[in-house]
Amino acid sequence: MNWLEKLRDEAQRPPAKPRMLLLWSGQVIGTVAPGFLESVDVDFLRGQRITFTHKKTPGLGETWSFTAPDASFGLNALAQLLREKGRSGPWRNEQIAVCTPQGQRVATVERGAVRVLGVNTHAVHLIGLAPDGRMWVQQRSKKKPNHPNKWDTLMGGMVSAADTLEKALARETQEEAGLDVTQLLQLQHGGQVTFACPSDEVSGGVAYMRERIDWFSAIVPEGVELKNQDGEVQQFQCIDSATLMEWLEQGKFTPEASLVLADYLKL
Repeated sequence: MNWLEKLRDEAQRPPAKPRMLLLWSGQVIGTVAPGFLESVDVDFLRGQRITFTHKKTPGLGETWSFTAPDASFGLNALAQLLREKGRSGPWRNEQIAVCTPQGQRVATVERGAVRVLGVNTHAVHLIGLAPDGRMWVQQRSKKKPNHPNKWDTLMGGMVSAADTLEKALARETQEEAGLDVTQLLQLQHGGQVTFACPSDEVSGGVAYMRERIDWFSAIVPEGVELKNQDGEVQQFQCIDSATLMEWLEQGKFTPEASLVLADYLKL
């Protein structure tokens, strides 16, 4: 199980350098790498009545706090600046909820900025089983910005600010596999896996991933056709348990899918 121990270690790693807390109205909403905000010239945003202040905060150490007419307005203006400077992740035109560590939602921000701002994210995966016990898996498009050509669970996607977990499950299942969740049999929540580790989404060691993945399992009825709708999947395959283990050990799956599948298999 060395492959699994390695994956679990890589999924729980501190940043190379301690990150600074990002505050809104005194509440922690993310983290940034030392020197990162200075490097993108956040003072440029003062013209939009957005100010970022680097200071020592009692009990929290060195922090960045910002003021703006609205938290979402301020964060999205920053995200746009990062995009213009080439310092954001892939731009999706998708808003992600920004919450405090206690789960209170205070804002939303473009998905392309969540890793560099250390925003906690939420994702959902679906393990699809054939009636005979084999497993449906998908190969990611070669054009995907993250883990192109890797294998994945039947469906995996981020929960947007407009979604509940259940809504994200239904939407992503339709988009990625062309399935209505009402077609699935024995759909059930299986568990959670978490990531807290450096991300290579943006170069220079400035991105950090904090994500909770809720995974579900279900049976795909015999004869139901799987058909990708959003261009993000190359192909689907139905594999037996021996092939599944072989692919896991060979690192053919994404890290997220590997840990979800290990949780499902109770490894």
